[in-house]
Amino acid sequence: MLDFRLNVFYTVAKRLSFTKAAAELYVTQPAVTKHIQELEHQFGTALFDRRGNQISLTVAGNVLLRHAETIMTVYRQLEFDMNALKGESGGTLRVGASTTVAQYVIPPVLARFREQSADVNISLLNGNTEQVEQQLLNNDIDLGLVEGRTHHSDIRYTSFVKDELVLICRADHPLADRDEITLDELKTVPIVLRERGSGSLEVIEHALRGVGLKLTDLTIDMHLGSTESIKSYLGSSRCMAFVSVFAVQHELQAGSLKVLDVQGLSIQRDFYSIQLQGVSEGLADTFMRFARQHYKRG
Repeated sequence: MLDFRLNVFYTVAKRLSFTKAAAELYVTQPAVTKHIQELEHQFGTALFDRRGNQISLTVAGNVLLRHAETIMTVYRQLEFDMNALKGESGGTLRVGASTTVAQYVIPPVLARFREQSADVNISLLNGNTEQVEQQLLNNDIDLGLVEGRTHHSDIRYTSFVKDELVLICRADHPLADRDEITLDELKTVPIVLRERGSGSLEVIEHALRGVGLKLTDLTIDMHLGSTESIKSYLGSSRCMAFVSVFAVQHELQAGSLKVLDVQGLSIQRDFYSIQLQGVSEGLADTFMRFARQHYKRG
């Protein structure tokens, strides 16, 4: 059994908040304070600097956090291995996913995985690719699912499903009765794009370069910060937009949006699972095998 005091310290150290740690661990704040004081008495040194409502780790606190992260990782692996001996897949899996994956790609996988592995506790954090990578490096998650890759040397990237960015418009758009438009027509159509820094925008920009176009060649109506806001905007405008095909499945089935091919232009990318280099087989690998099989069946 993992020392609960160490778990309390780890949670406080990661959140830098006694209040947030108490809420996350379902204990009272005085109980959190008591456990931290007991650890400080045991080690004979302060683990946190307290200044008003703000706390920070001392040198000793940082040392303990490094060891606590190692112990927590080993404990999760131990929990998985012991359950595996009994033919079970119980344990705790902390997943981080970039926006498109978190909203459209992984929820159905999580639902089906929970049906067959109800004893697995799963949490899902959301962020952009860079933030998910940092969560992994900080040991805040066990597994990341991202839209791009930065080739970080401490991270192992594995493609798990392919995505296509498609051009969409309202079903009653003047061009909606067409199956395809030309590159010249694309340049004249008002386009809504994701914000600068978005992985989707980078993929679009790269694909356009492949056919001799730049973003500035397009008639850009607006930049918006999410795919959901883009879909809502299209519902009240005659613009078009490039979005992940995963993001418009329901709208395409309902007939409210239409996909138009662009002659000579294909925008594809991979979604990646990411784990720390050297991490042994565990629940994250079991989950990813299930996820790949899910989309292979689809």
